[in-house]
Amino acid sequence: MTLTLESLNPATGERIKTVDLWNAAQLDGVLREVAAASPAWQRTPFAKRARLFLAAAARLRTDAERFARLITAEMGKPIREARAEIEKCALGCEFFAENAERMLADEVIATDAAKSYVRYQPLGTLLAVMPWNYPFWQLFRAAAPAMMVGNTVVMKHASNVPQCALAIEEIFIQSGFPAGVFRTLLISAAQAEQLISDPRVHAVTLTGSEAAGRRVAAAAGTAIKKTVLELGGSDPFIILGDGNLDTAIAGAVSGRFQNTGQSCIAAKRIIVTPQVADEFVSGLRERIAALKVGDPLRDDTNIGPLARADLRDQLHHQVTASISAGAKLLLGGSALAGPGFFYAPTLIDAVVPGMAAFEEELFGPVAVIIRARDEADAMRLANQSRYGLGASIWTGNPTRGEALASELECGQVFVNGIVRSDPRLPFGGIKASGYGRELSVLGIREFVNAKTVWIAGTT
Repeated sequence: MTLTLESLNPATGERIKTVDLWNAAQLDGVLREVAAASPAWQRTPFAKRARLFLAAAARLRTDAERFARLITAEMGKPIREARAEIEKCALGCEFFAENAERMLADEVIATDAAKSYVRYQPLGTLLAVMPWNYPFWQLFRAAAPAMMVGNTVVMKHASNVPQCALAIEEIFIQSGFPAGVFRTLLISAAQAEQLISDPRVHAVTLTGSEAAGRRVAAAAGTAIKKTVLELGGSDPFIILGDGNLDTAIAGAVSGRFQNTGQSCIAAKRIIVTPQVADEFVSGLRERIAALKVGDPLRDDTNIGPLARADLRDQLHHQVTASISAGAKLLLGGSALAGPGFFYAPTLIDAVVPGMAAFEEELFGPVAVIIRARDEADAMRLANQSRYGLGASIWTGNPTRGEALASELECGQVFVNGIVRSDPRLPFGGIKASGYGRELSVLGIREFVNAKTVWIAGTT
């Protein structure tokens, strides 16, 4: 019996399409194609690789509406955000096309040699295991720098977005990339895990759950292969109480409810100090109540469906478990009746350590209020998490916010702004949020051989 990947519309629950999984012979054929393409791609000049990525950026923009609608159909992202995701992919392609050669230039180091330097060279083939929540951007932010280095890439995408996965491969083909430089693999998670030990794969990057990260890290460690892991997050959003509350409330709504709350860098733990806590919570409740839930293809929709029914069930269990443990439900807290996987925008207050809403990652439209005793307690609570992806601090004193940023245990801190990815800045986490960096000069140097070259004078 042939196994399939199933594409469901999360707004309706209806099947859109099924795609057959590959057998071992099909997978082997593609891996042979990629291995054959790799040497020539490594020798391809930066200028030619850059032209191809600029062509990919143009292709993304030309077909932006089609790609955005595909994202919305398969994982439910509100259409305005889906369009923005496609544009971000185009900008990422352009950034690395324009900057890769400079970022990877030989680094001359003065030693006792006549000449010595570090040269950054590709590793070979990168296996990219990608999630469904940003089905285009997550891939492009990993693949664009890796391929500009000269690596080839094979992608195992999330099982619920097979059409997005195939569309991404189509973009590379139509943009003129040589055959085998990028391939989408229609395989299961188990096949992907086994693939890590294949000698034709030289490194692995994964964006996904903490559990998936542990499995990939274990398999890659056994095979002695480089990995980058971008895993879950429970980002603190800290209100110090000396700034503009309206701005902070708007930031909390945007930071928590973007992509229907299905973002690793969403503001998942909103920590408020006593002097503004009641006013902040009241204003936040009013703004959440005004969010429009509905058809994600409508431009005025703020909150779409969750991507899958099981994800909605898990989120509801976390909410009800927190309420049973003493948290206060102020808004929402239930699945919405009717077709699709919709969950009411939710606000819960009085969350404390030990509750699911504090300890676990809530992946959906649920805002969590944690009341700190004072500023020092707010910082303590922010760091009291096994995750360490991002954090934001909201204050009327940016200098104070900058000083406090150094105390937070995470990969990125934004002062008076929501956490977001930017091709110019490194992105990644610490602790159970993973390791390694994507984007920027640090990201482009993750999957390279940093080769030392030392040359003596004439003998």
